[in-house]
Amino acid sequence: MKIVHTSVLLDECLKILKPAGSDNLFVDGTLGEGGHTEAFLKTYPHLNAVGIDADAAIQKKAKERLSPFGERVKFYLGWSDDFFKNYPEDLQRPDIILLDLGISMFHYTESGRGFSFSADEPLDMRLNSSSKISAADIVNTYSEKALADLIFNYGEERYSRKIAAKIVLRREEVRFQTAKDLADCIYYAVPQNCRHGKLHPATKTFQALRIAVNEELNRLPSLLELAFSALEPGGKLGVISFHSLEDRIVKLYFRELGKNCTCPDNVPICKCGGRARAVVLTKKGIEPSEEEIKNNPPSRSARLRAVQKIGCKESSK
Repeated sequence: MKIVHTSVLLDECLKILKPAGSDNLFVDGTLGEGGHTEAFLKTYPHLNAVGIDADAAIQKKAKERLSPFGERVKFYLGWSDDFFKNYPEDLQRPDIILLDLGISMFHYTESGRGFSFSADEPLDMRLNSSSKISAADIVNTYSEKALADLIFNYGEERYSRKIAAKIVLRREEVRFQTAKDLADCIYYAVPQNCRHGKLHPATKTFQALRIAVNEELNRLPSLLELAFSALEPGGKLGVISFHSLEDRIVKLYFRELGKNCTCPDNVPICKCGGRARAVVLTKKGIEPSEEEIKNNPPSRSARLRAVQKIGCKESSK
């Protein structure tokens, strides 16, 4: 079995999310090829794990990789928010939850679904094949304005209008079929002096399409709340983000968890009881070291944030 993805901030995760006792449960909400889970199970021999992933193909690789751990690890195929929303009654509450919001290198190099703009693959980008809409559906059917807004809002692309206009013009001749078709179109949509920078001109547009197809930002707020609610008191939740849009959501949610009072500003008297729900363990977020970035360049934009739950058990599952 060939492992193509290098887990980011591995040592930092092992340190800040260290289990407090024995017989703890670690839930990897974004299992991928299983790198983080493997490290936790190796480092903490009394730890058990549950690995969640929406992609059956990559979960198959993770199962093979983690097979030496036998009954210590179980697997769930589906979205993490669905798992936490319908948390199994016969499963102990997790003491550690890790959510790595990045896309595995597996999807870029082995999935064949058009995540990479350098590959002549079908323009799909679905992490779960049962999802209704693909990237090709979006670029071939959305209006020019809808495309421009999507690319700007999810990709923070300054040339979103030019790119959207070029996409609409090109699809009038022939529909987009492959990732390379789209990447080539975007390449000629941006000004010439922007075509040879550190990032390919299609990078941000591809990010925007992937986010839209998999509803990543729409799922994230509820995923954070559901995961936190599932934690045992004293348990830790860690989240690794890779771009400012998702990191902002995580940062603000964790900040709210750490507040002593969460009542709206227009409420003159505190009604929430004035009790923080968590201790924020990472005030500014943890970034990869220079050495990690050198050895694994895709880690350069990663940021780890973590909280520790306090208070009594919650009734919600």
